[in-house]
Amino acid sequence: MSTEEHDAPRAVIVISSHVARGSVGNRAAVFALETLGFPVWAVPTVILPWHPGHGRATRIVPPLDQFRALMADLERAPWLGEVGAVLSGYLGEGGQADAVASLVGAVKAKTPDAVYICDPVMGDSGGLYVPETTAIAMRDRLMPIADIATPNRYELEWMAGAPLPDLKAVMAAALHAGPSTMLVTSAPAMMAGGTGNLLLDGNQALLAEHRLIDKPPNGLGDLTAAVYLARILSGQPAIKALQSTTAAVYEILARTAKRGGDELQLETDAQSLSHPMAMVQLRHLLHPGRDKRA
Repeated sequence: MSTEEHDAPRAVIVISSHVARGSVGNRAAVFALETLGFPVWAVPTVILPWHPGHGRATRIVPPLDQFRALMADLERAPWLGEVGAVLSGYLGEGGQADAVASLVGAVKAKTPDAVYICDPVMGDSGGLYVPETTAIAMRDRLMPIADIATPNRYELEWMAGAPLPDLKAVMAAALHAGPSTMLVTSAPAMMAGGTGNLLLDGNQALLAEHRLIDKPPNGLGDLTAAVYLARILSGQPAIKALQSTTAAVYEILARTAKRGGDELQLETDAQSLSHPMAMVQLRHLLHPGRDKRA
């Protein structure tokens, strides 16, 4: 191994929620990234005993001045050159967004080709589950500086300020969302009884579909963002990264559902992260930018 390969930044800073029980937020992202070979610096934005979907519980949000100080310490860390990517997810409050953006800037100043992936965790089909000020901070402060964003369909609807009833509308909204690459989860599917992950970048529009599973456990978005980031950092082209990410997450979801689990069972299905066997339908779509130029 050459010195250049040995010194290549591979660590990922993951900034999201931490739960004592379950596989959501940092618990899902850190496990996936480390299983796939990437060291992780994990920063909790909020600490919970379990996902709020299981019932109300104590919520500990770091005081904003302390959160900012911790993030500033990371900016000055002598090991910052180890970092090749930043992944942000759920924020405990809107004020954390500025500290996240500052850290992303420091990482990119040290390693210009570092990747920032923003998972704007703010809501689902039931609406926003964070304060509107937090959602606005993610939309206005973090989305514009992201290289990749991974909103679900409903989060993209909120950011776009309009309903997105079909693939054409979702692609149009994704094209104008800010980041050069958009991976939209829970996208409309072309197959009956299915759901999809839509990937849109400057060159292509791709849709990976699989069968819809009722009442899925939480954490699928967190897991999707982390696995896709790992695939990209490993050098996979976008089309392969989308296909293998969708297959891995769907396989873990299907196996968890078959067991009746109320949380993703990542430790049991870790092999699915590296070598998924599930089949997904991959479609090439007409890129909306090309459609307008035609």
